[in-house]
Amino acid sequence: MKALVIVDIQNDFLPGGSLSVDFGDEIIDLINGIQSRYNIVVATQDWHPLDHQSFASNHVDGVVFTTTLVNGIDQVLWPDHCVQGSYGAELSSKLKQHHIQAVFRKGMDIRVDSYSGFFDNGRLRSTGLDGFLKEQGVREVHICGLAADFCVFYTAMDALELGYKTAIVSKGTKPIDKDMYRNKKELFIQQGGTFV
Repeated sequence: MKALVIVDIQNDFLPGGSLSVDFGDEIIDLINGIQSRYNIVVATQDWHPLDHQSFASNHVDGVVFTTTLVNGIDQVLWPDHCVQGSYGAELSSKLKQHHIQAVFRKGMDIRVDSYSGFFDNGRLRSTGLDGFLKEQGVREVHICGLAADFCVFYTAMDALELGYKTAIVSKGTKPIDKDMYRNKKELFIQQGGTFV
């Protein structure tokens, strides 16, 4: 069985949002159009508390887009985004949701970020996504959403490690940094990932 994993199509990652991905809104129509091709469709949702340690605003002299250590893990300091209950955290109203069977929230622990839809960055906690997919008999996952070089990439890498046949939907994602994504794509391919 094959599943589509839609990663973080949230207002803060779309044009006008606090951590917008250039042209991120352009992938939504494609994602809407392919959902009916899959047996299972799920989504992930960044869901940060206001005092999350990935926010530059929560660090003395924190500078957005620099990297620091948080609890022993390299952490990019981001603008405040996807704060629980905020408009920015909502899934886009342009995303058709009638095929989505479950939404898995991530990034709720203030001490650790969670790029992957499967685990937090310290791999301390699972989101429950793996258990849900395996219970449904899913063996293959296709991953789309935002951003290609962060949450999509790390979700895809974890899917490979968990034993799923894994592909990224090329036209269903956009990166923050194209050069970074080019390097990460190579790593994904080396680990057995493909693109559709």
